[in-house]
Amino acid sequence: MTNNPISSEIDFEQDGIQHGFLKLPYSSNRSAWGAVMIPICQLKNGNGPTALLTGGNHGDEYEGPTALFDLANHQHIEDIQGRVIIIPAMNYPAFLSQDRVSPIDDINLNRAFPGKADGTVTQIIADYFSRTLVPMADLVVDIHSGGKTLDCLPFAASHVLDDKQQENQCEAAAKAFGAPYLLKMLELDAGSMYDTQVESMGKTFVTTELGGGGSSTPYTIEIAKRGVRNLLIHAGIVKGEVTPNPSPSVNLNMPDERSFLCCYHHGLVEPCVGLGERVKAGDLVAKIHNIDRTGTVPEYYYAKRDGMVIIKHAPSIINIGDNLLVIAEVV
Repeated sequence: MTNNPISSEIDFEQDGIQHGFLKLPYSSNRSAWGAVMIPICQLKNGNGPTALLTGGNHGDEYEGPTALFDLANHQHIEDIQGRVIIIPAMNYPAFLSQDRVSPIDDINLNRAFPGKADGTVTQIIADYFSRTLVPMADLVVDIHSGGKTLDCLPFAASHVLDDKQQENQCEAAAKAFGAPYLLKMLELDAGSMYDTQVESMGKTFVTTELGGGGSSTPYTIEIAKRGVRNLLIHAGIVKGEVTPNPSPSVNLNMPDERSFLCCYHHGLVEPCVGLGERVKAGDLVAKIHNIDRTGTVPEYYYAKRDGMVIIKHAPSIINIGDNLLVIAEVV
């Protein structure tokens, strides 16, 4: 098996607070003997569970990096019992370019698992997580939001798994995160996702969508910060009581593909419903106006199921194949 070229400046077995980089040699036009330097922090105190916390899987999602760069400033190691590995921006090249995918190889990290040690930069990062970081973890938390192209209700999510004990553990952790919405999430292309890789290794995994539009808000950042602390308490790494969301969480489910509404036209979106609104199957949810000429009738889009709008396309200009809406059942 090919060795992964990434080296860590963190000694994963050493107690204390460490800051450093995951160093991936990368020769480019700008730096002949350069490297991709991914910031990493570890908080370790004695024996206990390990939590692997990541943001920036997609480079245009900011609640995760903000909450985790903040957590990396933690100064009181005596509060920790176990180990917390913090990587605020796992797809660091994409984070720096403020794009969903890496500008180096144009690969989506969250569709690159399990990765390749002798592959492109993104594939090498995926391989390092698959073979080095995830095996050390008991709990894995990957904080997402909608990025530039989607806007989402703030939810924590788990998935339906073959191992029902593992599924229950993941769902309990997602609930402990304390987001306003708790979702049993359906993925359309789960095969090469980080989520699937982590879950296939038997780990407790929580993912989120906390906003979108390529920015963040005080509200969504507070959800991320509170959620991370809650999960460290839930895992037994930090002492304390889980802080629930100020309002009771709404339970949601995506039982099948009718939750997704794909767009079949290019044009201007006129939304007819907003995030958090409840709809019935057959309700008008959007119109797509032809922007190539005037005097044409817009295309009408209707809900395929009863439920709540939890995700919507963020830019007002939409293309064929884009996701227009996601509607989840209210449990």
